[in-house]
Amino acid sequence: MKSDVKLDCFGLLCPMPIIQTAKKIKELRTGEVLEVFSTDEGIKGDMPAWCKMTGQEFLGLEQDGEIYRVYVRKIKE
Repeated sequence: MKSDVKLDCFGLLCPMPIIQTAKKIKELRTGEVLEVFSTDEGIKGDMPAWCKMTGQEFLGLEQDGEIYRVYVRKIKE
């Protein structure tokens, strides 16, 4: 999946990937896609829940071993 901005959250444990995502998404323009790299398995459930709660669009998750790539489109400010 193509992303506009990447966010490295390797080694960060819950809730830090979500906190970092919340900060980074504010820097994006509406419609841009953020790709979050994480090693925290909790991101599989946490990111879709955060997107639903904040009105952002969860585009999906890719897993490669212990590395997770999560894609979020900014919908709301």
